[in-house]
Amino acid sequence: MIRKMILAMSMIGLLTVSCSTNDDGNGQNTSTLTLNLTGLEALGLDYVYEGWIIVDGAPVSTGRFSSNNFPQSFQVDTDQLNSASTFVLSIEPLVDPDPAPAATKILAGDFNGDSAMVNTGLIGDFSNASGSFFLRTPTDEMGVNNGNDENGIWFGTPGMPPTPNFVLPSLPEGWAYEGWVVGDAGPLSTGTFTAFDMVDNSAPFSETTQAGPPVPGEDFFLNAPSGETFPLDLRGRTVVISVEPVPDDSFAPFVLKPLVGTAGNETAPFTHDLGLNLASLPTGTVSR
Repeated sequence: MIRKMILAMSMIGLLTVSCSTNDDGNGQNTSTLTLNLTGLEALGLDYVYEGWIIVDGAPVSTGRFSSNNFPQSFQVDTDQLNSASTFVLSIEPLVDPDPAPAATKILAGDFNGDSAMVNTGLIGDFSNASGSFFLRTPTDEMGVNNGNDENGIWFGTPGMPPTPNFVLPSLPEGWAYEGWVVGDAGPLSTGTFTAFDMVDNSAPFSETTQAGPPVPGEDFFLNAPSGETFPLDLRGRTVVISVEPVPDDSFAPFVLKPLVGTAGNETAPFTHDLGLNLASLPTGTVSR
């Protein structure tokens, strides 16, 4: 009777070991890595997410995905997974000749035992982010206020010249800030920027009679998109500062929106504050 019990216990042990690892058909043992993430959004057709574990300082891919439904599980080499110190999630081109992670790393966290809490800290610390904006239309003024300041928005403190007032982290390679105003038909970009004391990278809607001030912003006079009527009255509209991947194939704000505000009725020299929107930042748990 005792011999039968010992044999039965041995069989249970063998079954337990066989369920904890898998053979991929090439003699490689694999284990399950599970991602349970919140706040991610589906990417454009040209990009996918890719997970990475850091093993002895080197990145090892754990698989690519495009769905933002979680949890999701992947089979990873058991020895490498057990040795991993960190998990990183990046945004990669769908057609990607480079085997290394892209600069657009969105989530990361160190393993503590069998799990890692991941967040956007590798992009920057937004916990104390702040800023403000004012309504004015400097690109059509030629030194004279035309009385239409409700049609333009600029990020900073008004003056001669205006000065930046963002409290935002400098972004790593692969990311840029972008300003937005919610119009009648959807969000309208005011341009991307990485410096706060310079004009942003584009002025698709501004007038051309006068250069904009040395802060990011936009006047809304020209090239109205479908569904919009310019000049656009910005009073009462939602204003957003997002963090965008570079390159970016979307015309909409990315999921990272650390600052959000509402334009009031007052034009410059009055300023309107942007408030923290930390709930927009993705987080999650990775388990091995």
